Amino acid sequence: MPDTVASLRLMEACWRNLVLGIVQGLTEFLPISSTAHLKVVPVLLGWGDPGVSVTAAIQLGSIAAVIAYFRSDLLQVLKGIGKAFRHGQWREPEALLGVAMLVGTIPILLVGLLIKLFWSEGYETSPLRSVPFIAMVSIVMALLLALAERLGPRQKKLADVSGRDGLIVGLAQMLALIPGVSRSGSTLTASLFYGWQREDAARFSFLLGVPAISIAGIVELNQAFAVSAETGPWPLLTGIVSAAVVSWLAIDWLLKFLQRHSTWIFVAYRLLFGAVLLVWWLLDVSN
Repeated sequence: MPDTVASLRLMEACWRNLVLGIVQGLTEFLPISSTAHLKVVPVLLGWGDPGVSVTAAIQLGSIAAVIAYFRSDLLQVLKGIGKAFRHGQWREPEALLGVAMLVGTIPILLVGLLIKLFWSEGYETSPLRSVPFIAMVSIVMALLLALAERLGPRQKKLADVSGRDGLIVGLAQMLALIPGVSRSGSTLTASLFYGWQREDAARFSFLLGVPAISIAGIVELNQAFAVSAETGPWPLLTGIVSAAVVSWLAIDWLLKFLQRHSTWIFVAYRLLFGAVLLVWWLLDVSN
């Protein structure tokens, strides 16, 4: 009997993490906030908040997907950085992209480290992770994306990237520490405001996310396995693998989509998502 109960718990944990991985893969690279969906979907399903550690660890699947998808680009960046160090050729596009990625990663790492050191427990249970706050943030970010879509000149390409671009988009990426903002949404919005073409803005957003999400996932991996100690490593690995597969498909779809379409569909979705969450929360409070 105990073995049967343990097996059922393991199957249930694997199923839940499979769903979380799919949600993570669908939402990490689309500008709709993976953090918000990973918080809200389990709550709606009656599972409760999976917590920061588990969601950060599952994000490693998304990183595996983006590294695999952009492996040639990342290899060129590493070669460009190496050549720049050896021969001082820092004006080459690959070296500049590497510098932009490095500069753009610093803001989110610094603020993330401060949260980890001084506000780790408080952040987990703070009002920032509440449903009404996520709903309002989603609506605000939808309006900002709409403005960026309307006003952005869409002239800049990835080949023109500089350290200044990395800093500007990196500061926007830092806002993704607020649940509901969306890392890809904030970086895409900032890039469009700054004059990037849609597809190039998305590509830079994906590449910029590699260091930050990798470090966050690795830092939380130990804690995530500790949380899952009762059922072992398989549920968490299930979530990571499903996130990797779905993330690959989402990246490929979004890049092709933005070649011909605008971001208005994501604006509409975020407005609807925020409105539905607010209504659900109000109904829940009234009961």
